[in-house]
Amino acid sequence: MIALKASHSLPLLLQAAGLARSTFFHRQAALKTPDRHAELRAKIQEVFTRARGRYGHRRIHAVLTRQGWQIARKTVMKLTREENLVCKVRTRSKYSSYKGQVGKIADNLLKREFDAQAPNTKWVTDVTEFKIAERKVYLSPVLDLFDRSIVSYSVSESPSVAFTNESLIEAIGTLTLGETLMMHSDQGFQYQHASRQKLLSNANMARSMSRKGNCLDNSVMENFFGHLKDEMFHRQDFTDTDGFLTELDDYIHWYNYERISLTLQCLSPMEYRAQALAA
Repeated sequence: MIALKASHSLPLLLQAAGLARSTFFHRQAALKTPDRHAELRAKIQEVFTRARGRYGHRRIHAVLTRQGWQIARKTVMKLTREENLVCKVRTRSKYSSYKGQVGKIADNLLKREFDAQAPNTKWVTDVTEFKIAERKVYLSPVLDLFDRSIVSYSVSESPSVAFTNESLIEAIGTLTLGETLMMHSDQGFQYQHASRQKLLSNANMARSMSRKGNCLDNSVMENFFGHLKDEMFHRQDFTDTDGFLTELDDYIHWYNYERISLTLQCLSPMEYRAQALAA
């Protein structure tokens, strides 16, 4: 309308647009006013880009607060919307390894008590599936409930017992002499297997399993899978497993060392652990 004003009558333009005269001049003046949030907008863009578009306004606000900015969360939310910085909403896709009782089922010792007072006291694990081109790839991580860090993980094109045992063996290798803990999983066939029981027994680890059909009994692990797929997998089109594995390694390192968690005082898992151990 501003451009047309030079060659057309303003009253006619306002009538055609259904706009009040005062509203037009107010908006025209606003366009000439310097943006007082220009620096903040640039910083929000920087944080969003550095996180590869994986942060919503809450985490962006947390990062800015850590950097010394004193700004309301609602202002950050408003500016991220104006800049069209959209963090994808999570999609659910659940892989199930339950095949009935093929081995020994353990009681649910965890009982949804997902807080841990120290590292290496409560671990959880599960398997999730990725479809890449015409192939399937499976991931088996071990997560420490103390700081939500990924202790170890294994990847395979087959959800076998050996595949899930691999991540457990690697995780056990990180323990110091005398550390004992609880390992929680669902009732998947891999976790019922005698070889799994032997590994846990030799490491003096207590076995715990979710109740049948109760995914919330292992919700922290499910939550990690949701973040992984939202923030990495669904943002790219993978045509081969090599590219996927490279991005997976990069994401898990970023998740452990850089990705801030709102439940960990806006720290990354490794930052939270270091702070707790130094206290």
